[in-house]
Amino acid sequence: MAKKHKRVLVIDVGGSNVKLYRPGSHKPVKFPSGPKMTAGQMCERARNMIKGWKFDVVSIGLPTIVVHGRAACEPGNLGTGWTECDFEKAFRKPVKVVNDAALQAIGSYEGGRMLFLGLGTGLGSVLILDNVVVPLELGELRYSADRTLEDVLSKASLKKLTCARRSKIIVDVALNLKAAFVADYVLIGGGSADDVKKLPLGMRRGSNRNARIGGIRLWKETPQRAVIKKHTVVVA
Repeated sequence: MAKKHKRVLVIDVGGSNVKLYRPGSHKPVKFPSGPKMTAGQMCERARNMIKGWKFDVVSIGLPTIVVHGRAACEPGNLGTGWTECDFEKAFRKPVKVVNDAALQAIGSYEGGRMLFLGLGTGLGSVLILDNVVVPLELGELRYSADRTLEDVLSKASLKKLTCARRSKIIVDVALNLKAAFVADYVLIGGGSADDVKKLPLGMRRGSNRNARIGGIRLWKETPQRAVIKKHTVVVA
């Protein structure tokens, strides 16, 4: 007898919006987030929007460091309560929580050694090597004496520049990081990825909607399995 696949509700929490993917649907429904939105408010708003939806499990991507399936610190672009939130109690289903960049990276992965850069409200970053997912915090690296990579590549900072300048900075940083991590390719996602009109060799464009695929892969046993082991997500 064929094994029944779990119906996965995917919740992609970002600094600007929360996107919810209904099982079987490629199009998200969303609501605004922002610096004052607490974990409790997100759960309450999400529960109201998914009334009547049929799902078995939940995948949640959070814009912060995630350790042992829980937020290790409060997201810099959201309100409070994320480190203490019991998501399984809130949604009354089994829940897996990962970093939001990891969620999109898992859904975008096409093999080899991939460096993922999520250009959104902040900078998300993940390295996947031979199906092992390693969340990074490259936004903490120095770009100059007084600015970090996140300062430079954040949505607010890039908006101040011309389109040509935005594209050059994104490409220069991406190719430098590609060389540093000896990556086969760099995949850029997030809203600011569209600022690069022509991608050079070694760079690919992702899609925020790949977070839905990543959320599904977290629960799949075949042909792609994702198991959370301490700090690492293994996709086999």
